[in-house]
Amino acid sequence: MKNKFTWFALALAMLFNVQLIAQENDLSLLSLDRIYTSNEFNSESARPIFWINNGAAFITVEQNASGADELIKYSSKTNGQATYLNAATLTPALASKSLSIADFSLSKDESKVLIFTNTSRVWRSNTKGDYWVYDFDTNKLKQLGTQLQASSLMFAKFSEDNRYVAYVSGFNIYKENFKTGEVLQLTQDGTGDIINGTFDWVYEEEFGARDGFRWSPDASQIAYWQLDASEIETFYMINTTDSVYSQPIPLQYPKVGYNPSSARLGLVNTGTQETKWIPIPGDPVQHYLPAIQWISNDLLLIQQLNRKQNKLVIYTYAPATEELKTVYTETEETWVDLDYPDISANQWGKNDLLLTPDKSAFLRMTENDAWRHIYKVNFKTGAKTLLTPGEYDVAAFYTATDTAVYFSASPENTAQRYLYNTSLNGKETPKRLTPKEYSGVNTYQIAPNGNFAIHSHTDANTPTTVRLIHLPSHKTIKTLVDNAPLKKHLANLKLPETSFFQVATEDGVVVEGRITKPVNFDASKKYPVLFHVYGEPWGQMATDMWIGTYDIFLAQKGYVIVNLDNRGTPSLKGSAWRKSIYRKVGIINARDQAMATKELLKKWNYLDADRVSVWGWSGGGSMTLNLMFKYPEIYKTGMAIAAVANQLFYDNVYQERYMGLPQENKEDFVNGSPATFAKNLEGNLLIVHGTGDDNVHYQNMEYLVNELIKNNKQFTMMAYPNRSHGIYEGKNTRRHLYTLLTNYLMEHNKK
Repeated sequence: MKNKFTWFALALAMLFNVQLIAQENDLSLLSLDRIYTSNEFNSESARPIFWINNGAAFITVEQNASGADELIKYSSKTNGQATYLNAATLTPALASKSLSIADFSLSKDESKVLIFTNTSRVWRSNTKGDYWVYDFDTNKLKQLGTQLQASSLMFAKFSEDNRYVAYVSGFNIYKENFKTGEVLQLTQDGTGDIINGTFDWVYEEEFGARDGFRWSPDASQIAYWQLDASEIETFYMINTTDSVYSQPIPLQYPKVGYNPSSARLGLVNTGTQETKWIPIPGDPVQHYLPAIQWISNDLLLIQQLNRKQNKLVIYTYAPATEELKTVYTETEETWVDLDYPDISANQWGKNDLLLTPDKSAFLRMTENDAWRHIYKVNFKTGAKTLLTPGEYDVAAFYTATDTAVYFSASPENTAQRYLYNTSLNGKETPKRLTPKEYSGVNTYQIAPNGNFAIHSHTDANTPTTVRLIHLPSHKTIKTLVDNAPLKKHLANLKLPETSFFQVATEDGVVVEGRITKPVNFDASKKYPVLFHVYGEPWGQMATDMWIGTYDIFLAQKGYVIVNLDNRGTPSLKGSAWRKSIYRKVGIINARDQAMATKELLKKWNYLDADRVSVWGWSGGGSMTLNLMFKYPEIYKTGMAIAAVANQLFYDNVYQERYMGLPQENKEDFVNGSPATFAKNLEGNLLIVHGTGDDNVHYQNMEYLVNELIKNNKQFTMMAYPNRSHGIYEGKNTRRHLYTLLTNYLMEHNKK
C-alpha cells in the first residue's frame, strides 16, 4: 500500500513538473526572468535633443558602429541627417577613446559645443563632472577647469558673447576665459554650509533646483543664489557593507517643522568679483527663492515664496537703480503651486516664468478661479489677461511664439492629455491640435519657432511611439521611435483587457479608476484584486498610459489590478478637488481609496473580498500602510515600499506645503501618519526600505517596526543595504525586489 502511494505521488509530481516546464516554455506567458533579465521587453524612449537655428534643426547623441558617442544633426523639415561632431573630433589629444557624452549644450551663436562627461551623482542626478568645449572657429577640443579637482565642475554654461564659461566647483562660482584659459574665482566663501551657485538637498528634491546662477546678457554680472545651511541639522545614514567598520553618511536635511536654509540672491561683478545683495524683503530663513531670470541687461525677474508656500510674490529688480518692484502677488488658503506635477510634461525644476517673445509679459498658471488657467501678466502694469477661459484645467504649458501659446489639456477625460494652442491676446477659443487617432496621453517638446515638435504618444495598451511632427498641422515627418521589437514580443503574449471607470463613494465623491482584468477573464469567477496606489499631490495613477509588463504578468497570474485617483491627486478635476487634501494627507485620501474599494467590492461580484491586496511606493507606501491600519476589514494584504511612516520625519518643503506647520496643527500630522494606527494591523504586511534612502529615511522603517512590535503585530520586512529611494542600485536589485513582492502576493492570496 505504501509503495502504491509513493508511485502515485511520484506520478503526480512528474505531471506537475511537466506542466511547470510547459508553462515556462510558453512564450505567450511572462515571467519575472523574462521581464528583468532578457531584452525582449525593453522599452525604447526618445533621446534628448537640442533645438538649433530657432527650431529648424535639432541635435542628439547617437552611438556609431563602434559604440562611441557622436552628435548627429537632423533637419526638422525633412529629418535629413548629418554628422555634427564625430567620435574622432571628440577624442582629446593623447587619449585612446572619445568622450562619453552625458549631456551637451551650444553657445548662443552655435559656434561652440559644451560637452559634459565623466559624471558623478549629487543627490538624485549626475550633476558633477568634467566639461570640454569644441570650438568650430578653431576646430579644437579643450577641457575647462583643469586646475580644479577632476570631475568637480557643475552647470558650466557660456556667456551670451561666447567669451566666457562659468561653472561651480566646491560651492563657489568660477569664470573662465575660453580663449586664454584664465580662471577667476568669483565667490570665495563657499564651504558646504555656505552654498554658492547651487543648492542644498531640499531645494533640489522639492523645487527641482540644481543650477544656481545666471549670466547677465552682457556678461558683466552673474546673478546667483547663496544658501546658508549652517543651521540645518545633520541626518546620518550608515553604510555598514563597504568596509569592516561602519561609515556614517552625513546629510543636511531640514525635517518638517525645522527651519530651512536661509536664501539670498547676489549679483557678482564678473570683473571686480564684488557681490551686491538684492534687497529681498522678509526673513531670509522664512522664505524660498525658487527662480531668478534676466529679462534684459538691467532687469531681473525674481520669485519669492513664503515658508507656508501659500503666497507667491514676483518682483522685477533693476541693478542700475537697485529698484525692487512688486509686479504680481498670488495667494491661496492652501498652497500655491510653482511646478505642476502632470503626466503630460516633464517640467520638474523648470521654475522660470515663460516670457512672451517680446518680453513685455510673462505667463503664469493659477488656480484662483476654481480651475487651473493660463494668464498673461504685463511687467509694467501688472494687468492680467486670461488666455484659456472655460470650466476645465490646463495640465501644463509648453512654449509661446509670436502668435500663440501651446499647452496640454483634456477637458473631456481626466486620464488623457492633448495639445492645444491659443492666441496671446486672449481673444480666441483654444484649438485642439492632437488628432483623434492619438487617443491617450500625448506629450510634446516644441521647437522655439513653434513649427515643429517631438511628439510622444501612449495609451493603456500601447508602449510609447515618438514622432517628429509639423505644427500646427500635426503631420508626421518621421517616426523616431516605434518600439517595434517590444510590440512584436507583446503581440505574442496573452494580453489582458484594460478599461476605465468611475465609482461614487458613500461620501458622494466620484473617483476615477482604471482596471486591468485577468487574461481569459470570466465574470462568474472570483479573482484576487491588487490595488496599486499613490494618492498624494504628486501622482496620478488612473491614466491612459501603457500599463507595463508587470501588470501584464500579474493579469496572466489571475489578478485584477485597479488604480484609483482620490481627492488630492493632480487629476484635472478642478482646484477644489486637488486642494481638498490640505492638512489632510493620510486622512481624506485614504478614506476615498477605501470607500471606493468598498463600493467596487459590492458592485463587481468577480472581486474576491477575502483576497484584497494593496501596494505602493513612497507616498503610495504611506497610503498602503494607512489602508492596512485604518481599514483592516477591507484590505487583507499590503506591500509598502519606502513609506513615510511618520510625517514628522519627512522634509519641510513638501510636508509643510500640504500640511502646514506642525507648530500650529501637529494633530493633523499625527492623524495622517500610518504609524499612529499600527496597532490596528490585522492582515499580512510586507514593508520594504533601502537603508541608503536619502529621501524617505530608513528611520521611518525602524520607527514603524517598533510600533508594530510594541503592539505585538506580526509582519515581514526587507531592508536593501545602501539602496536609495528608488531601490535600484546594485546587480540584480530590481529583479530581486519584484520577485520578493510577487512571492509575497502569491503566498497570501491562495484560495
